[in-house]
Amino acid sequence: MPFILIVACSWFTSCEVDDDSPNFYFTALTTVEVDMPESFEYGETYDIEVTYLRPNNCTFFEGFDVTDTAETGRDVVVIGSVLTDEDRACTEAVEEVVANLRFKVIYKDDYTFRFYAGNDADDNATYLEYTVPLVTETPTN
Repeated sequence: MPFILIVACSWFTSCEVDDDSPNFYFTALTTVEVDMPESFEYGETYDIEVTYLRPNNCTFFEGFDVTDTAETGRDVVVIGSVLTDEDRACTEAVEEVVANLRFKVIYKDDYTFRFYAGNDADDNATYLEYTVPLVTETPTN
């Protein structure tokens, strides 16, 4: 499907489409807390509450980058977009925000999650790590 750009202009405003510089960039946001279930059941879908830091009013939640590190290992990064419009004043007020990560259990094993929690003094990534056991059905007699 081709990409179509529609620009509405009138004689009241000017339309400048020559400016192709981006007015935002993506950034990793710091996770401060995760409300993980105590266990998973195979085939079920869970809403995992992730609390992250929004550093200013020019940064907006875009979603999660989830990387498989093993069959049941996941690295999770909260992704934000930062507006870079020259006319926009950004307040530097840090705010804790909650977003839901929908996760479906597709393997019959315990899962390990690592949520990006910022960088340490040596600029190495740090993580909040959680292991969630899979509940197996107990046989009935």
